[in-house]
Parts: sequence; C-alpha cells; structure tokens
Amino acid sequence: MGSGGPVNLGDAEGFELFRDEWGVPHLRAGDASALAYAQGRVTALDRAWQIEVERHRMLGSSAALLGAEAVGWDRFARQARLADTARRCYEALDAPTRAWVGAYVDGVNDGLAQPGERAPEFARAGAAPGRWEPWTPLGVWLSTHVLFAGFPGKLWRDEVVRRLGADAVELFATDGPGTSGSNGWLVAGEDRTLIAGDPHRFIEDPGVYQQIRLACPEFDVVGLAVPGVPGIGHFGHTGGVAWAITNAMADYQDLYRERLRRTGEGGVEALGPDGWRPAHAHREDGVEVVETERGVVVIGGPDDGEGISLRQPARVHADLGFAALPGLLRARTVGDVDRAFDRWAEPVNVVLAADTEGGLLHRVAGTVPVRDPENMLRVVPAWEERYAWRGRYAPMPRADIGADGVAVMANERSLAAPLGIEFAPPHRARRIAALLAGQVTWDADGMAAVHTDTELASARPLLRLVEELDGLDDDAARLRASLLNWDRRMAAGSVRAAAYARVRSGVVRRLAAHPHLAPLTGLMPAYPEVFRPWLALVPRVAFGLENLLATDRIPYEERLAAVRAALQEVAAEATGTTWGELHRLAPWQALADPGAEWPGLDGDHDCVLSTSSVPGVTDLSARGPAARYVWDLARRDDSRWIVPFGASGVPGTPHHRDQLPLWLRGELAPVTTDFDRLTKENPVPEKPDAPDATDAAAAATVHEQYVEGLGTFRLAPVDPAGDDIDVLHGWVREERATFWGMTGIGRDDVRDIYAHMAGLDTHHAFLVRLDGTPVALFQTYEPEADRVSECYEVRDGDVGVHLLVAPAGGAGAVRGFTGALVGVLTSYAFDGLGRKRIVAEPDARNEKAIALFSRVGFELAGEIVLPEVKLPEVHLVEKRAQLAFYTR
Repeated sequence: MGSGGPVNLGDAEGFELFRDEWGVPHLRAGDASALAYAQGRVTALDRAWQIEVERHRMLGSSAALLGAEAVGWDRFARQARLADTARRCYEALDAPTRAWVGAYVDGVNDGLAQPGERAPEFARAGAAPGRWEPWTPLGVWLSTHVLFAGFPGKLWRDEVVRRLGADAVELFATDGPGTSGSNGWLVAGEDRTLIAGDPHRFIEDPGVYQQIRLACPEFDVVGLAVPGVPGIGHFGHTGGVAWAITNAMADYQDLYRERLRRTGEGGVEALGPDGWRPAHAHREDGVEVVETERGVVVIGGPDDGEGISLRQPARVHADLGFAALPGLLRARTVGDVDRAFDRWAEPVNVVLAADTEGGLLHRVAGTVPVRDPENMLRVVPAWEERYAWRGRYAPMPRADIGADGVAVMANERSLAAPLGIEFAPPHRARRIAALLAGQVTWDADGMAAVHTDTELASARPLLRLVEELDGLDDDAARLRASLLNWDRRMAAGSVRAAAYARVRSGVVRRLAAHPHLAPLTGLMPAYPEVFRPWLALVPRVAFGLENLLATDRIPYEERLAAVRAALQEVAAEATGTTWGELHRLAPWQALADPGAEWPGLDGDHDCVLSTSSVPGVTDLSARGPAARYVWDLARRDDSRWIVPFGASGVPGTPHHRDQLPLWLRGELAPVTTDFDRLTKENPVPEKPDAPDATDAAAAATVHEQYVEGLGTFRLAPVDPAGDDIDVLHGWVREERATFWGMTGIGRDDVRDIYAHMAGLDTHHAFLVRLDGTPVALFQTYEPEADRVSECYEVRDGDVGVHLLVAPAGGAGAVRGFTGALVGVLTSYAFDGLGRKRIVAEPDARNEKAIALFSRVGFELAGEIVLPEVKLPEVHLVEKRAQLAFYTR
C-alpha cells in the first residue's frame, strides 16, 4: 500500500468519474489525495496492460511479458539500477508529495484488481497484473526518459573521432535517431492568447499521453498525463494559466571510461582520481550490476578489465522532479508555473506558459550538471579529476517574448544552446515562425494549418545537386524535371514526394557505402543492443544528409555521382507510387497485432508535421505527433486536443481508436469542461470481498490478485489456532496427499506441525482462498535450510515451494483454474517476495502435477531422492521427486 490510503467510490470523500464523447475521463473529488487515488484507479481501468508493461520495463523483467526481444532492455534496466534509483528518489520526496504519490499508487492497485473485460493482452501473454510499490510511478517516469537525452550519442562521437578524426564529428551533428523532439508555440494577442504544439515521440498503441481532467476544490486542470504517473506535467491548462514543453536537447548525462578489477575478497574496484576505490557489485538474474563512484556500469565489466559507466542527475541527487507536479496542478499564474518548474529535474525541457492576467513565460527547466565541456562530447576517463561534476546550472536560461507576442520552441539551437551539443535542424522552428507571422489573429481551429504543414526545407541541398545533373537519359531527365518543379511538400497523395524520398534513400545508402565512411561500419556488435540505434551508420547518414551533401570530405564529383545513380535507379522503376503508400504509420505495440493495416501519413522528419522515418532503412514512420493541443487562455472550452488513437487502451472498446481518423486529418477534438455536458459513469464495483474469510484473515493477506473469469485469490498465513487446521487436516489425510507424509495423523498433529512452522523464519505456510473459499495449501521455504539443498546447487534468490490443491470440485473444476493458481503463486514469489528463481519438487509419480508445472514455464531438471520423516510412525522413508525450476 502507498501512504495515501484507499478511497471507496461513492464515499463522501470519494470521487466521481465523468467522460466526454471521446471517452476522456473527467475526475472530481473532495481533495487532492482522493483525486490522486481516482487518477490512479481510472488509469488502471483504462490502461492496465500499458502501465504494467512499463512497470516491468522499469524492473528489468519485461521479457516475461514481451519475449526474448526485450532481454537487451531488461539487462540495461538492471545494470542502470532504474528501480533502485526510483526508490531513492521516492524516499527523498517531501512528506506531502510522498503521500500524494502513494494515494495514486493505491488507486492503481485497486483498479488493477477490479473485475471486468479489460486488457485482453494479459491472457495472450499468460500473465496477470502485479502490485505497484509506492515508488513505481517514479520508476515508470525514469525508464521512459532515461534515454531521452541521447547519451549513447557519445559512443558514436567517440568512434567517429577515433576512426575519422575530431573534425568529422560535425558531419553528423544533427537530430539523432534516438532523440525525441516536439513543436510548441505561443501567440499572445490583445483579446486571445494561445499555446499550441505537438510532442514528437515514438507512436505507441496505446498512446504515450493520456487526456484527462482533474478537479477538486484546490484546482481544476485539463491536460495530457503520462499513464502510470500522477498529475499533469508536460501540457496542462488550469483555467487561469496554461503551459507546454519541448525537449531542450540539453546534455545532462555523462559516460565515463572505467578501469575495473576484481579483488581477492570477491569485490570489485574502480580506478578514480584518488586511485583504486571499492565499487558496489551484486548479481541480478545472471546480470552483474556494478556501480563506481561515477555511476552505474552499463558496458563491459570487471572481467573485461574496463567498462563504461553512466552518471545521471537522478541517481546523484535522488531527485526526479516529482515535487514540481503538485505545484503545477495548483498554479494560477505564470509565476506559480515558474516556481513549480524550479523544482523540475528531468528530462530537461523548454517551457512556454501564459496566464489570463497577461503573464508570459519562456524558460528552460531541469537539472544540468556543471562540468568540463569535453564531458558533453564523448566518453571521458574516470581517473582524471577534470571531468568530475561541479554543481548544477542555476538559474536555468530564460528569454523574453518579443513585442510581436510570438515564441517558438522546436528543439533548435536557441534558448538551451549553452546546455547541449546536438540540436534539431532549424527548419521546423523557422517554418512555424513564418506561418505565425503570416496571420494577425489566430483561434484554436486555425492552428491546424500549422500543425499539419508539410513543407520540407531540408530537401534543398539534394535538389541543388539534382539540378546540376546533365547527360541523363529520357526517363531520368523527366524525373529530374519533375523533382525540380515539386512544391517540396511531403503530402501523402504526392507521387513527387515519394520519388524524392526514394532518391534520397538511394543517396543515403550510397554515401554510407562510401570508402571515406567505411571505418564506421560494423560498430553495433561491439556495444549492448539497447545502444545500437545510435551506432548504426545508415541512420546517421540519413539524419546528417544535409551536412554530408555539402562537405568537402567526400569530393563533389563523388557526391554528384551518388545522386546521379540514385536518380537513374528510381527513374528506371517509374512506379507512380504515392508518398502515403510508402510512408505508413508503424506504431509500437507491446504485443504486435500482425493483422493490423496502418494508414499512410503526410509529413516527414524535418516538416512541422514531423512523421519520422529512417531514409535508407525504411519509409515507415514510428515517430510523430504523440498528441496535439491548443490551449486557449481566453476561454478554456475553446481549447482543442487529440491523440493518435483514443482515450482507452483496451482493444475493441469504443474509444480505443476513435480519435485516429481526426488525428490523420489534422483535426482536433474539443476540450469540454462543463460537467453538465459530460456523462457520469456508473461506479465500478469494488473487488468482491471474500464471503467466508474472517476479518483477521483478510488483514493477514500477503498477496491478492484478481483473475478474469475466476475471481480474487488471496494468500494468508495458515492460522494454527483457527479453522484453517480443520480444512488442512481434511486435505492431507486423503490418499492423493500421500507425498506430504501426513495421511495417518490426527488434527492436533497437523495443528502442531503448522504451529511449529509459524515460528520459523525459513519455512512459511499459506492458505489460498478464491473469493473466500479455500482452494490450496502453499508453502515456501529457504532451500539452503532444507534437504533439497543436498540435491542441487542453491543460488542467491532461490525460493522453494510446495503446493497442495484442494479436492476436485467447485472452482477447481473450472477450466484454467490450476494454471491461474500457479500464475498467482509465482507472481507472489517474484513480485511479493522479490525472488529470482522458484524451486519445486513434486512427486515424481504425479504426472498431472509435473505436466502442469512444465506447461506454465518450469524447466524440468531430473528426478531426485529426498529422505523424509514419516509420521506418525517416526521413521525415514525415501521420496522420489521431480526437480523443477522457474526462472524470472
């Protein structure tokens, strides 16, 4: 449980849930704590699968849901100590913020336990929702943004310097393939001030932003929340003040080259400015986690004698900026927003804000360390003092908004220039400014013309070389003329845009194969998988194409030859394909839908409508506007917003993808804040109480989990003084329980056995109830304290289990019951106990039990012989068991 305490629907201090015509939740509660609970609960109802995937990603256990392709990320998450950092940041929060986050987590846990037809992905993955810790939202935030600043780009620059020389770095100095960007702009007029924009992120299904309204006596805010995180951080409108952000492209994470060695005592040391110093080291699921005085080692390790460590502000300062979130909700003026963003940490953002009193704000917010400029460029040696951090930038850069009342932010090199190295090309910022300057007054509907602009200014360098071509055959000459007469708009229906894109891809591939860049091929296998998007040569050439087409490093004649060959290749095919046929949406889905057909898109990487592909690799678009918004300060109900899919994350529901047609057309949905125009949703029933469980048993519950189609499982310690013993005595004396060795003993003997076990630290017994009815006896034990340790090599993190299912009938006769039961028990062992591997040893003769364990994922490891004491005649017998392991 978090520290906020549960809030029941329907209570005077509970909350009300309303929805608009698009299914967007509007929550109203009696205070901020109840509202945080409500936000957590409705998020769990609408986005259960999505937020559980994010929880597992933070824990480094997502492969359990997503399969082997997630192993690389999980390894990084564990090495980077994301979960431990989240715990540290949570513990460092002030008490009110900690309680507020805890109330949100209570809502998430109660929402995940609710019955109903939600999140069918769990059944596909053979999984069930787990339990959130009070610090889990901080972990979700950290894992979502840990790569946001693109620190792996330093690996790329290191290799460029080593292989081509320091002056070659600028050839690729542009928005890299791993960086997310955004547009944002403010137009302040006499009668109306608007803030608008669109965050460019990887497009995910469900979407990475959640439209929501949070109202209580202290505040009333509409905005875009991050599912799994309380409050509204990035884009919000309180009625009196509104704000929005873009990525500042600041550099605030460093990589250090470490020298490492093992010590005779089994420890690890790292060489620092003061010589060899002890480093933290432990193992998690086969992954060695090492942390030096600089940071966590994410590449290499002691066995290599060297490694690369990551140093980031969240771990150094135990601060993720969550203290800013309640302040933003309560903001009434830009001064309030400004003070709230003083407490912002990461990611580092450029902020625009305006209020109804005429106040305007344009600033950078976040934590950037002060250190040697070389740190921002490359991997630096850990043993040199000059590369140590020396405090933080304070105050962060600010700017005045000019007399025209217009401000633009689009990840370009401007306000945040002192804080970074690589910024987005200036094309989007310049185009937005030009569009805004072309009209005196604006309203929310008119902003669609800016959101959807498809002019591609970055096409000029390539088209100049196309213009210089001569001696072409007829087909190539016609294509050349067509491209030179093209309006440079990347419209989905444009054949010329498609032809340009195909020529561009051909040029990218040819330049990437040029002998001058050959030393940069083959970098990826040398680094962990999670960093490879930053190290692939073809994407680097694609995003640095403007520079590469103008550099003298590749002779002019050879650049021209690459363009000629690409043009001729495309001309020879003459397909008549449109851009939208090539440039289709390719959203990320945790469990891919192989039958989905995604539509074609307008836009391109450097357009205001930035739907990014990777020329030379694919024309499919995985990145684009993850939301669009227009905040109207004069009247909040004239504001507009849209997300790529819908408010619901549950496939097949009415609001799962109902906003997609509008998003594709560049249209926006209205923001409705009048509760009388909203539909009140019937309260979701509380998860059913156990009808036969006593209050004491409910209070003693150590694990609780709802399983669709069956009900709520609860695990509570066996009570030797209560009715539990009558139940267990009836089970263990049956012939089918012979393997337990208690078939001939009386009730008092069973009581004494479990009374003795209750006093042990190494063995524990639990009665499992399904909606109050006892269905199984589950025992856990420390393998090193059991005879099973004589039969296999015990590992750190092992836990042994015994399971006795109730006699057939009732719930046990329901199809899928035993598999669900084992799933609940493994969830408790992994998530509740924090163990890494489960050890089971069922009766070798029990083929059904062995088949069940195998079916749910246990690996069989051969038969073993266990000497046991047989009661009531006290003598030793041999039990043959099947040893089985289930690794997280």
